[in-house]
Amino acid sequence: MNHSDETVLITGASSGIGAAFARLLAARGSDLVLVARRIDRLDSLAAELRTAYRAHVEVIACDLSEDAPGERLLAETAARGITVTSVVNNAGAGLWARLADSDPARLRQVVALNATAVMDVSRAFLPAMMRRRAGYLLNVSSLGAYSSTPMQAVYSAAKAFVLSFTEALWAETRGSGVRVLALAPGITSSEFFEALATDDPASRPGRAQTPAQVAETGLRVIERRNPPPSWVSGHLNHALALAPRYFTRRRAVLLTAASTMRNASKLPAVHNVPA
Repeated sequence: MNHSDETVLITGASSGIGAAFARLLAARGSDLVLVARRIDRLDSLAAELRTAYRAHVEVIACDLSEDAPGERLLAETAARGITVTSVVNNAGAGLWARLADSDPARLRQVVALNATAVMDVSRAFLPAMMRRRAGYLLNVSSLGAYSSTPMQAVYSAAKAFVLSFTEALWAETRGSGVRVLALAPGITSSEFFEALATDDPASRPGRAQTPAQVAETGLRVIERRNPPPSWVSGHLNHALALAPRYFTRRRAVLLTAASTMRNASKLPAVHNVPA
């Protein structure tokens, strides 16, 4: 893969894994379109990348939880004369709460951002990739996609959608020249997990990864001649993703509950996790 031929649109690029993808791709020679709600952070990152790598970087402020984000991004890039050749769907947000305690509007927003936007942005940019017979679509799922997670029921279900959806696209696009991958990170040292107010991920040897490690894993896999449909980032996370296969559904859910509910007493009834 020649990254210098790519113009990559990255959602959720203002921090964490999205910003790590931006830095690694700029270093590889790609032009970038950075998308997030926080335009000040996007501008700061864009300035950094232009200085460090002489990258061509565009920024677009966009709330992906609103209607038709894919069509809006496609129209905006076309208006600027940008041809997006590849996409990293990274934007996401969580909600730590029992469903019965959650605001319905907030639940809909979590589904819209984590699932609907991924579908919509993929649908908007994939046809042109297939016509060019080149490019890649990398959708960031989660280790939570492999298990039903109490207190994050909607988030884990949305990420399971991303996993299933992306694996299906991998099969649909076979032989088209387009590479498709669902990347599933586990605990990552970023704002997402800091906001959960759990124990410091860095204190869990072998468990937490940095955003750069996650992004580097994703790029290393997508650069393969024949990438798999999905990949779990981190050896321990890979083992955890496989573990539920060896239990009944009842036992698997109870084991996940035992792990996640330990943190419930540290948090308010409803705790928002930022994108």
